[in-house]
Amino acid sequence: MKEETPIIQDRLSSFLIEDRYRIYRHLIMQVFILIISISNFFDAPDKVNLSLNRIEGWLGYYIFLNLLVYFNAYVLFPRFLARKKVGLYTLSVVVFIIVMGFVMIWLQDKFYDIAVMHHEPSPPAIILNIVSSVLAMFFFIGGIAALLSLKQWMTDNRRISHLKAAASASELKYLKNQINPHFLFNVLNNANILVEDEPEVATDILLKLDELLRYQLNGSALKKVMLNDDIRFLSNYLELEKTRRDNFEYNITKEGYMNNVEVAPLLFIPFVENAVKHNGSREQVAFVDISFHLHPGKLIFTCRNSVSEDAAEQKETGGLGMVNIRRRLDLLFGDSYQLQQRKTDGIYTVKLEVTL
Repeated sequence: MKEETPIIQDRLSSFLIEDRYRIYRHLIMQVFILIISISNFFDAPDKVNLSLNRIEGWLGYYIFLNLLVYFNAYVLFPRFLARKKVGLYTLSVVVFIIVMGFVMIWLQDKFYDIAVMHHEPSPPAIILNIVSSVLAMFFFIGGIAALLSLKQWMTDNRRISHLKAAASASELKYLKNQINPHFLFNVLNNANILVEDEPEVATDILLKLDELLRYQLNGSALKKVMLNDDIRFLSNYLELEKTRRDNFEYNITKEGYMNNVEVAPLLFIPFVENAVKHNGSREQVAFVDISFHLHPGKLIFTCRNSVSEDAAEQKETGGLGMVNIRRRLDLLFGDSYQLQQRKTDGIYTVKLEVTL
């Protein structure tokens, strides 16, 4: 019984938030609205009234309830409450209910059937009916808002769970493939060759390698790192790459005050590794140009590299497929990022914009 409970909860969560069940959720809502509105046909529990006036009144009430649900679900909630603007949402709901209250009065006036009472209702009865209708609308909209809030909460929780799972599952793979053994062997071999003739250069290489590996191991365990630290990591990586290649140049530029900016660790290295991996043959002069532009609330990362015409297509990024890189970006930023890739005239460019 205990094992079945998480399965039921997971299925309920999937039904409430996944797009493949959207049509079924709408169908259930329509059945719910139909059950509420169909009461218009009953003068008493055992007396059905199917007059034309009642049918028209039911249709108007059915459309009215749908307006309450879907205007709140697709306009008011996503624009205000989903963005934590509770005051504006409350005000918009009040205005919306006032407008819909007039619509309700018009519907009742137009389709009110006096067959049961045989006389017009008294003013107190009309006022009581209006007040009860307004309160019913408040509760109805409140219930929909609560359901939408639950859906958003479950979606956010699932995104966080997926991010944690993806981080745990890919961390070892990421670390193993991040700095591959071939790269390490060449760097250490270069340092070994330079030990006797240029010991200062060899020492500098080993210090950069130590800082590179230390940051990789320590930074991967953190949720956020300073952007400048991540940029220093990229610089060390490219500097070490330069020591083992004769025809290789790189440049890193920064625009904006970045001292207090934090980002996810190792966010940019996959693109830089990709640029190094596919930047042409060793006989050609290769380059990697990286830029960071900080705008209010937004960071733009651009990586340009030379690529020979006969080079393999850039399908892999730092040992992880581009699909997985996009997946990580989806989990980290949702819809708050843009990733563009293009290859023109022997230059491959990746541009990543993220909302901070």
